[in-house]
Amino acid sequence: MTSCLMAAALPSFSQENPPAPQIINVEARQTTSLDGVWKSIVDPYENGYYDYRLKPLADELSYFADRDFNEDRTVLYEYNFNTDKTLQVPGDWNTQRQELYYYEGTVWYRRNFDYDLQPGKRLFVYFGAANYETVAGLNGHKIGKHTGGYTPFNFEITDMVKAENNSLVVKVDNRRKPEGVPTVNCDWWNYGGITRSVLLVETPETFVRDYFIQLKKGDMRTIAGWVQLDGPELSQDVTVSIPELKISETVTTDGNGYASFEFKAKPEYWCPENPKLYDVTVAAETDSVNDRVGFRSIETSGTDILLNGKKIFCRGVSIHEEMPYGKSGRAFSEDQDRILLGWAREMGCNFVRLAHYPHNEAMVRLAEEMGLLVWSEIPVYWTIHWENPDTYANAESQLTDMITRDKNRANVVIWSVANETPHGDARLKFLSSLISKAREMDPTRLVSAAMEKSRKGKDLLTVDDDLADLVDLVSFNQYVGWYDGNSEKCDRVSWEFPVKKPVFISEFGAGAVYGRHGDRTERFTEEYMEDMYGRTVRMLERMPGLAGTTPWVLKDFRSPRRQMPEVQDDFNRKGLVSDQGGKKSGFYVMQRWYRKLASEAAE
Repeated sequence: MTSCLMAAALPSFSQENPPAPQIINVEARQTTSLDGVWKSIVDPYENGYYDYRLKPLADELSYFADRDFNEDRTVLYEYNFNTDKTLQVPGDWNTQRQELYYYEGTVWYRRNFDYDLQPGKRLFVYFGAANYETVAGLNGHKIGKHTGGYTPFNFEITDMVKAENNSLVVKVDNRRKPEGVPTVNCDWWNYGGITRSVLLVETPETFVRDYFIQLKKGDMRTIAGWVQLDGPELSQDVTVSIPELKISETVTTDGNGYASFEFKAKPEYWCPENPKLYDVTVAAETDSVNDRVGFRSIETSGTDILLNGKKIFCRGVSIHEEMPYGKSGRAFSEDQDRILLGWAREMGCNFVRLAHYPHNEAMVRLAEEMGLLVWSEIPVYWTIHWENPDTYANAESQLTDMITRDKNRANVVIWSVANETPHGDARLKFLSSLISKAREMDPTRLVSAAMEKSRKGKDLLTVDDDLADLVDLVSFNQYVGWYDGNSEKCDRVSWEFPVKKPVFISEFGAGAVYGRHGDRTERFTEEYMEDMYGRTVRMLERMPGLAGTTPWVLKDFRSPRRQMPEVQDDFNRKGLVSDQGGKKSGFYVMQRWYRKLASEAAE
């Protein structure tokens, strides 16, 4: 997308006022929604943050001060939230206002609220996500900054909140940056704005901030995990209860508020055919949190993926976080998620790849309830600055936020650290460190990345990537029949892999306009898509070690890279479903194949 302002060399304050540690499972806590209509100011030159020398303004001179010129017209103010336009939160600004369709830059948001916080309580403002760089202020003072467009963050406002007329002002800047994650070049729309819900989260002074409860790695009869308290009374007894399993175990946290635990259990295992969830309570002396948790094991053996010790073929599809119908903006509601996941289920899927960034929490939880396994990914995509330590810190922070939020979801079985990245020593070091971080945080799941195919002979293809030795799957994107030759090439090629690991095709596909017809050799027709998908399925059936596929992509999605009028019109047309919900020919090819695979597995 074209920015209306060239990115200036602005002062870095990445360590200034970082968010408080992430509070997990916020929906189970005492919350007040701030979703709805917010006032907004479009500020392409960032007049509300920098002076004319590009130095940060004092809070009282910035837009955080939330002045109203109409209250005292003898004082010079050149902004006014009260009389400016509005935006809906959650939501992207690109599809809400036509003049912001291509806009990249700063938009300020303002929401007023009342809150009577009682003594002995704490209050946090929680953002599900805002793209890409967010600076928040309350009652005229900055409270913190967060970088990254797809993960949650929260700031404590206990000592700043008033009983009446609080002014929450949020500066959101979605400009792409070469050192960013993702960087300046990607194949999806750079939706700007507060794209997920904003909540006020009230807690006791000492509360259960985080916990991890899963089957112990390598032991399907032991539940293990830990709990982390936050507050002044960090040494407490904490009881983990699972009533249906008649489990109630108590541990005592140390001086840092941390305690680990493990206990024997015989749970009914979560799987796509039976997505069993248990009510779980984590109760400290001063706080208690309820959750619904499933228990399952995921591992590999040779070229097989084993779920609960049994071989499984991952019948999947890749999904972008876009609305199923209408304006195709950023998806954010459970109703929208349910339609998207419902299409995947209708196609015969037991697996979804939530590409290329962490999707909203409701999407992951709903997939868990529906019995859909999940591949979750961070946006380390294409042209990352591999040797920049700040870029690595940004990527690791997004990985940490993703794992922190979703580590208790039984359906999440793969953490992905990258997509289609170029080979090199710096890249390998960067991704190796991310893989190590993922395994350190969560040893119970698989770790992978979407690599790329390479040629070993005239019609012999492989994956020649040092990363394959470090990840759990030989997972890669391949577009034989679309970017690599025509459909008939699928009939000729064969595959060979250098390591004995499960093979996972994380992307394949072809573009087609819904309802566009022609010869099966004509690009962008449904006939071409159907022919290519049919030949691809036959090619995949010959592929050694194949353990799963996620064709690209469930639904057409917006991308500024897709510019052909009357064919693309700013949409990537590889969707198996159109941007208005029409199912294309490739959908039914995959549906037939997946139903066949499911039937064979059940025999």
